[in-house]
Amino acid sequence: MSAILITNGRVIDPANDIDDKTDLLLSNGKVERVGSVSRPQGSDLTIIDASNCIVCPGLIDVHVHFREPGQEEKETIATGAASAVSGGFTTVCCMPNTKPALDDDGRVEFVYHQSRRANLANVYPVGAITKGREGKELAEIGLMSQAGAVGFTDDGVAVASAAVMYKAMQYIAMTGKVLMQHCEDPELGRGVMNAGALATKLGLAGWPRVAEELIIQRDILLNMSQNIGVRYHVQHISSGGSVELVRRARADLFGQAHITAEASPHHLLLTEDYCATYDTNYKMNPPLRAKRDVEAIREGVRDGTITVLATDHAPHTQEEKELEFPAAPYGILGLDCALPLYAKALMESGTIEWPDMLAMMTINSARLVGLDAAKGHLTPGIADADVTIIDPNQMWSIDVNDFKSKSRNCPFHGWKVRSRAITTIVGGAVKMNREPDRAKGKRIEPALALV
Repeated sequence: MSAILITNGRVIDPANDIDDKTDLLLSNGKVERVGSVSRPQGSDLTIIDASNCIVCPGLIDVHVHFREPGQEEKETIATGAASAVSGGFTTVCCMPNTKPALDDDGRVEFVYHQSRRANLANVYPVGAITKGREGKELAEIGLMSQAGAVGFTDDGVAVASAAVMYKAMQYIAMTGKVLMQHCEDPELGRGVMNAGALATKLGLAGWPRVAEELIIQRDILLNMSQNIGVRYHVQHISSGGSVELVRRARADLFGQAHITAEASPHHLLLTEDYCATYDTNYKMNPPLRAKRDVEAIREGVRDGTITVLATDHAPHTQEEKELEFPAAPYGILGLDCALPLYAKALMESGTIEWPDMLAMMTINSARLVGLDAAKGHLTPGIADADVTIIDPNQMWSIDVNDFKSKSRNCPFHGWKVRSRAITTIVGGAVKMNREPDRAKGKRIEPALALV
């Protein structure tokens, strides 16, 4: 029997309300037991000592950009998956704004093929809502759903037409999958930073909060007033006003069941003031906003308005990011360093504690994209053996040169942070191990060890 026994760790499984120092036994790709384990005999047993560490379901990120097909110079599914396991993520969902877009079943199947070839993190595709992400004609939603798309979005742009969105909601509701909306009115958005006095001072085009808030309000009204019942998810929320719109919607029983939102590390930590240096690593989509927005987003996490944490991992080449601020692309990397950034934003600020934060990175994410049958929890005999081991006290400096991503566009380079994923296990196989001395028994292959 091929097995991994993880001992002496603080096992946190929010889905099953477990927070206890105990053992975890993985066998044949599944969780076999949570609780005290008598040491099974056999040469195929690996024992990992997780003393002073947290052991949790594998982290899940529902919002990443892996750029393949079409922009492999920025990231591939293989390098993105390597970045994921380096950061402790066992499962990620990649956005469809590739070239060509993921807007048919063949391209959905391509993502699965490349994920199997990489054999690192689980990579699931999110299909486009409209053909070519042009917002005009619905893509092959039914065929993509059958092929394994775990949700639908035109991420990078909003579905601007209310009529197209109304029809999309109806079709996607029939699949049972989630509709993820990039909330940005195109006639008000597409600035390069938050609209306000600083943008005016810097001579940069402003992007007002209302561009985000209008789309959220419109879509909530469409979904709730017409009783469509699609699961509607607000991506990378950036405005305090948006948080309040989602809060009000979720106060209704229908809204609580059908309306969710996510927050990203940069919108939990950074403000528009960082743009004053014209460093394009602070050019985001949606943009960094004011301190009051950061505080409102943290409060939304604290009170359960925001239920998911997602990185919006967005690789770009150095040449692109060296362009002038208005011309440079939006977005930054996230997977390699997200965990300690979430910890810094949410736990060091006293917003929430480990169990709640991990719920937002495991079971809540799994439920959003319909993977909770076997992922996001540690239910014996049911859950896949996807596990992350975290050292919550490890101090380290973020260094983009150590990232497994192909790209290096990250504003957190040099930040001193606390907590780090030290082991990532996917399907019962160790895909990343920073502390091989903790493992005894069967040797962990050097190719899988990240130092």
